[in-house]
Amino acid sequence: MELAAMRNLAAALAIGLGAIGPGIGIGILGSKAMEAIGRNPEATGQIQSNMILGIAFTEAIAIYALVIALIVKFV
Repeated sequence: MELAAMRNLAAALAIGLGAIGPGIGIGILGSKAMEAIGRNPEATGQIQSNMILGIAFTEAIAIYALVIALIVKFV
């Protein structure tokens, strides 16, 4: 294969595989937060703020994968 095709494939694999983990993690985090709110509605504010913080940290991993994919593609 030529170099450009290999770069495209590597970038696609980097972002594809790098987004699977955070996607699953955010899904589990949201599910468990909704379960916790259902069990204890009085703690909604604290659970929601912790959920949003966890989602932000998890999403950062996907952003790192995107940066790596862009570096592979264009450098």
